[in-house]
Amino acid sequence: MDYRAAGVDVEAGRQFVSRIKDMVAQTHRPGVLGGLGGFGGLFEIPEGYKKPVLVSGTDGVGTKLKLAHQLDRHDSVGIDLVAMCVNDVLTCGAEPLFFLDYIATGKLNEDQLAGVVSGIAEGCKLSRCALSGGETAEMPGFYGEGEYDLAGFCVAIVEKSKIIDGSQVAVGDAVIALPSSGVHSNGYSLVRKIVETQGLSWTDKVDAFGEKTLGDVFLTPTQLYVKPVLEALKQPWGEQIHAMAHNTGGGMPENLPRCLTAGTSIQIDVNSWERSAVFRWLQEAGDVSDRAMFETFNMGVGYVVIVPPAVASDVMKFFKSQGLAAWQVGEVVAGEGEVLGLPQ
Repeated sequence: MDYRAAGVDVEAGRQFVSRIKDMVAQTHRPGVLGGLGGFGGLFEIPEGYKKPVLVSGTDGVGTKLKLAHQLDRHDSVGIDLVAMCVNDVLTCGAEPLFFLDYIATGKLNEDQLAGVVSGIAEGCKLSRCALSGGETAEMPGFYGEGEYDLAGFCVAIVEKSKIIDGSQVAVGDAVIALPSSGVHSNGYSLVRKIVETQGLSWTDKVDAFGEKTLGDVFLTPTQLYVKPVLEALKQPWGEQIHAMAHNTGGGMPENLPRCLTAGTSIQIDVNSWERSAVFRWLQEAGDVSDRAMFETFNMGVGYVVIVPPAVASDVMKFFKSQGLAAWQVGEVVAGEGEVLGLPQ
């Protein structure tokens, strides 16, 4: 017997690495040292920092992968993987430097996983972040036929004096919302349950989404906020950004308090924006309460920026010039780290 007889094809693994080399190389930025194939990815700290601080983040895509498996569409979840990591580290005001992925599968399917890596590379390019390496593990008997799992790891950098940690947040600050591109990568266990109980498949169409299939709608990748937010930090009012939050798992009730200072809360005006079709359909089809919707999904708000009211108009105007709708979704009030105004 040999390793192939046990279900692991070492030669196929080598061919896969060779196939993705060009994709990885296209993401490289200044600071990358060496190439793909070493035991570790090397990255040189950029010049110009007095006290550089490294910021790290890790995440996955969750059960959204089930859709990719069932529809045999794999490139968009690679973008999700990058977005879930880089959007998190961005909230500190940090610039993503490099990214690594971990892909585990039962049997290496070169076309399938090349699609995943192409999405990861695209997400890295859109985030100005180098894909510096990764690991592909073939684990027969652990994953089912055609199944794989993903994990991503990101390292970013920020000047110590410019770290955004919420300590400057003050009562009266404006809470500016940036839109999500849809469900992003959280809440998919509930999404799948709703589709299942409706007796639908991912290739079906429903009136709410016109000519798009359910698969088209729910495989829409997570919005990347890196470029517009980093550009915002360079604006004359950039140093007045007091806090930022990535609205992911747990929705507003869990994510917005993470960027507050002691003695403050956020008062949300839930009527300040219109729910997109995807959330209206999920709520109606699943008979989901308002409270459960806000505790599970981003509800159309993917990212939040907190600034003094004097610059709120300039901030919203800037993000709109970057192609992102922006609106004031609430304000900071005195409190104990709560999000007020949400459905009960």
